Amino acid sequence: MPRPIAVLLLLVTTLLWGMAFVAQKSAMDSMGPLTFTSARYLLGGLAVLPLAIWEYSRRKHDFAKVDWWLIALLSAAFFLGSWLQQWGLTMTTVTNGGFLTSLYVLLVPLIGLIILRHWPHPVVWLCTPLALIGVYYLNGGGLDMFNQGDALVVCSAFFWAIQVLMLGYVANRTGLPIFVSAICFLSSGLVATGGAFAFEAPTLAALSGGWVQILYAGLLSTAVAFTLQAVAQRHVPPSNAAIILSAESLFAALGGFLILGERLPALGYAGAAMIFAAIVLVESIPALSRREPLAQTS
Repeated sequence: MPRPIAVLLLLVTTLLWGMAFVAQKSAMDSMGPLTFTSARYLLGGLAVLPLAIWEYSRRKHDFAKVDWWLIALLSAAFFLGSWLQQWGLTMTTVTNGGFLTSLYVLLVPLIGLIILRHWPHPVVWLCTPLALIGVYYLNGGGLDMFNQGDALVVCSAFFWAIQVLMLGYVANRTGLPIFVSAICFLSSGLVATGGAFAFEAPTLAALSGGWVQILYAGLLSTAVAFTLQAVAQRHVPPSNAAIILSAESLFAALGGFLILGERLPALGYAGAAMIFAAIVLVESIPALSRREPLAQTS
């Protein structure tokens, strides 16, 4: 896949994620975080399951034991990132949640360097703080009082960083990005279902009260967006992908404008420009420095 197409798929992913933030927050009016997590991921997993089975049937090699362990670890990071973020949103604001989730933009290259000894292109160290400051300004240049919900979202950012780091590697190693995504969705949904019945006592009335949010989060934000992420990250390095995915905040602001009638402050437009600049720089500088066309795959 040409690199620009992969970048475009990641931007579509961020669009769908950004628009989902309002749905994730408002769904908590009628159900608990584990109930919502269960519903969205079981729906998303079932939606992509036919494609996943078709992809798996065409595989050219058998899975090694280590492949299954990697998928299990990826699924665990995926579930913990999702659940902690959703739980945190019950106690914090969308503004705080959106910004603190974006800390994974900084954590991805740091974890990659410390644990994997992977040195990204030097421009990543410029674009990572540029994107993070842009997200901060996009959210108005401030945070509400830090509370337990914020701490949970910070913890979720760590697991989202692990997910971004692992996803491209596992998808490339197995050659089955849709199958890997389906396992992540369904396993997370099943674990969340067990947790929901243990701690939240979900009801049909609660689910029906948030069916619109579940439908959007399950089909678009999960089945489509996370699968596109898995496909695209086979062709984009994790640190670059993390910076591109920070555009989620841009689309969250757009969703707030279209759905809630919110308006950006002047500082917010500066933040949007910084995020856009970070995405352009992190993709263009490495290609130009190698004297390679942007359309070359990685």
